[in-house]
Formats: sequence, structure tokens, C-alpha cells
Amino acid sequence: MSQEWLNIAIKKINADFNRSADTHLFKANIPSLEGIDIYFKDEAAHPTGSLKHRLARSLFLYALCNGWINEKSTIIEASSGSTAVSEAYFARMIGLKFIAVMPKNTSKEKILKIEFYGGKCHLVDNATQVPAEAEKLSKNKNCHFMDQFTYAERATDWRGNNNIAESIFQQMEQELFPIPTWIVIGAGTGGTSATIGRYIRYQGYNTKVCVVDPENSIFYDYFNGKISEDAQINQSSCIEGIGRPRVEKSFIKNIVDHMIQVPDSASIAAMHFLANEMAYARGPSTGTNLYGVYEIAKKMKKKGERGSIVTLFCDSSSRYLKTYYDSEWIKKNGFQLEPYSTELKKFFS
Repeated sequence: MSQEWLNIAIKKINADFNRSADTHLFKANIPSLEGIDIYFKDEAAHPTGSLKHRLARSLFLYALCNGWINEKSTIIEASSGSTAVSEAYFARMIGLKFIAVMPKNTSKEKILKIEFYGGKCHLVDNATQVPAEAEKLSKNKNCHFMDQFTYAERATDWRGNNNIAESIFQQMEQELFPIPTWIVIGAGTGGTSATIGRYIRYQGYNTKVCVVDPENSIFYDYFNGKISEDAQINQSSCIEGIGRPRVEKSFIKNIVDHMIQVPDSASIAAMHFLANEMAYARGPSTGTNLYGVYEIAKKMKKKGERGSIVTLFCDSSSRYLKTYYDSEWIKKNGFQLEPYSTELKKFFS
């Protein structure tokens, strides 16, 4: 590897980070929840439009500094979309080719975005085939499998260095309940929950981590001891960006305090509720997060507890206009939003 190329590549990625402002932390105005404050950290504001921008930057720096990639490398990634969009962005930035291996049902908007950044999409029938196909492609000359599902929990410095956890706690410092009672997040790789959970323990905070998991994902049953870490299911999550058919190496269950399994219809209903009632149009994994917040807030209210809950806006609605925001698509796929929409409106009204 050319030392000059390495220095320039790292400098370009760090310069991009230096140009980027931190993401906003919005406070929801919900009078019916007096004593329980809810906050949304808007990760959709990153240059590539999602939470995965942080991860992709960390993965590239990790691979560069480990000597795994050079100026001739082709980057291979297993991704349902958002990580691939962000990795395509960084690959183009430092002049590398990029190939994303993803399921055929990935939204067209995400595929177009990957191609916009110069990447190529290698489609397979379903999510269970993605990792093996990515590993197979990486055997070709000068190819490197970035492998977000293995390295997400270690590529980011969980002790600070402006990671998402440090950012949340700094932005909460002037709030009524500055130390969140709960942080609610989904699990795709498990890297975000690992970073936040480790940071909480490192700093000695009393915040609890709740991971929300969609249907047809293995993390919930693994967390509750129903299956082993080497188990795998032959289904894939309908909620893009989160949920996995196998237990990924980056998912560290010992630093998760609680998990909630969220029905797919509830995730989509919550996504629509957020867009229609709170004017935040975001993606389906954000809906999963919001439904988890609802479950946590409901229990806190019943117990008379006070405190704050923080969750994430994962990506924007623009990637899902022809799917999760399309009424015909929702009907065609058999999702029943009404009962969940009603309970959300009743609780948050």
C-alpha cells in the first residue's frame, strides 16, 4: 500500500467529518405525558441520509488503519441498503470501487442512491443469502469484505470521540431530566446498541438500553435465551435496516437491559403516526423505535415514573415513498395499521 495514498484517504474522510455538524436532538411536545420527556436524535441529517453514515466512516477508517484496503481495493458489503449507501459515498471519496450485496426486495430508492455514489448492487433472493454471497465475492482479487455485522461493535470508539452516545448525553445536559431513563434503539448489526451500552457503563450513568426488534428477526429470542448464538432462521425482516436472520457478532446482549418485539404493522403505523401527527417523515425502522418508546412510556406513566426517553430517527421517508408510504403496497403486503394507529393516537393525543 502506498503510504501517500493512505494518508490522503484518511485525511479526506476526516475532512468530511470535520465539515459535518452534529445531528439535532428534537424534543417532542406531548402534554399528555407530563413528567416524561421524549427526544428524537435525527440521524437522517447526515450527508448520506441515515444513521449508517457514522458506521460507514468508522468501518473505512478501521479497515484503512488495519491495512486491509489499498488504492486497488474493491469494497464488498452485505447490506439491506443504508450502510451500502454510506459506504458507496466513502468509497467514491477515496477512489475505490464498491459492490453492495443485498436482497432483491430492497427499495429501489436505496439502489438508485448506491448507484448515484458510483456503487454497484449485487442482488440475491433473500436476506439469508447475503452474507455468504458477500464472502464469496470477496474471494476475488483485490476485494475486501467490509463485514459490518462483525466489525460494527469494534470499529467505533465506544469511550467517546464524538460517537453517537457521547453526542446524546452532551445534548441532554441542559434538559429537565439530563440523564435519560431509557435509550430506545433497533438492532441491525448491533453496533449502535453496543456503543451506547458500553458508553453508559463507562460513564457510570443509570440509563437503561432498550432494543426493539421487528418480526422475523432472531435477536429477541436470542436475548431471552430461547435460542443459541449459532442459530439461524429462514425468514427475513420486513422492516428495512433492522432485524437479522442470524445472531450477528456485533450484537452484545449483556449490555442490553430490555428488548421489545414490535409487530411489522405496528412499526409502519408508528412511522405514519410520526409523519402525520408530529410532522417528522422518516423510515420504517424509526417507526419501530417510536413504538418501543410508546411501550416504555406507557409503563413509566402507569408506575408514576418521571424521566426522559431518547430514540433515533434512522433515515428519511424519501427512500420508502413507493413502499411503506404507499397505501396500495401496504394493502398488498397484508399490513393492518388501524389498531396500532388508534392506540398511538389515544396515548399521545
